[in-house]
Amino acid sequence: KQEKPAVGIKPVVGILRNLQHNPDNDGSHSSDFEAENGIKFQFSGSQGTSGGATMVGVYSYPLQDGSIAEVTFVADENGYQPQSDLLPVAPAFPHPIPEFVLKQIAFAEEERKRQERDGVRDE
Repeated sequence: KQEKPAVGIKPVVGILRNLQHNPDNDGSHSSDFEAENGIKFQFSGSQGTSGGATMVGVYSYPLQDGSIAEVTFVADENGYQPQSDLLPVAPAFPHPIPEFVLKQIAFAEEERKRQERDGVRDE
């Protein structure tokens, strides 16, 4: 019979792998980590073209249903760019624009042209 840990005390999780490659003269570095609870994190990086770092990697962890969540990523001058089936996906574009929205866009354009023609300025 396995005992539950006392309230407020978290169970100790063993580290299976923790390899660090500190930055070389050219700025390249990497890390490889795995814990016995299924959490994994791997990345490698190098000096970016504009002075920052460029990194690529993957991390994963088990979900309550037993499946594994995995996220791959690139982090560079364009920011953090994750990819995963877990992330929400925006609707495809161009999506249909409702007729009333098209009419309002046309009205706003006609109004802008009228104001330009009449010399009216936004204040």
